Amino acid sequence: MSEDLSYPIGPWVEPSEVSPAAIGAAISRIAALPAAFRAAVEPLTDAQLDTPYRPGGWSVRQLAHHLPDSHLNAYVRIKLALSEDAPTIRPYDQEAWAELPDSVETPVRISLDLLTALHARWVVLLRAMSPEQWSRQYHHPETGTQRLDTVILHYAWHGDHHLAHVTRLLDRMGWW
Repeated sequence: MSEDLSYPIGPWVEPSEVSPAAIGAAISRIAALPAAFRAAVEPLTDAQLDTPYRPGGWSVRQLAHHLPDSHLNAYVRIKLALSEDAPTIRPYDQEAWAELPDSVETPVRISLDLLTALHARWVVLLRAMSPEQWSRQYHHPETGTQRLDTVILHYAWHGDHHLAHVTRLLDRMGWW
């Protein structure tokens, strides 16, 4: 773990090659994330939920809503890549989404439930994918062509990254 409050597990580094074992490990991390995130966030008070995980960062509440927002987009993008030939996906402004009323006012249990349900479906899809399907791609207008094997490693990192934001805050504040 890094002492960097922005990247507590280190920044995302795209691998040059992706093995079946790495894909399996990423799927396992995606499967485990909702329970781990819930365990870290659910006991918090409203004041704790509204605490930024770092100076200038989102609140824990915003992170709790951001994860299903982001992972729902990833799930849809993967389904598009599996059902269309290299589709161009639509990006979204995650910073603007984090400031919308549903991200700053909604009880976190709603997004924790959404994350749990979303990941349950997502993991079923991911575990059923064939080796050929992992090489399918989509085009992101801002970052270029993305292969699904790399995408899934990135989203496993993404979940771990935000979970570490919360758990590091809990450690620093003595909220465990």
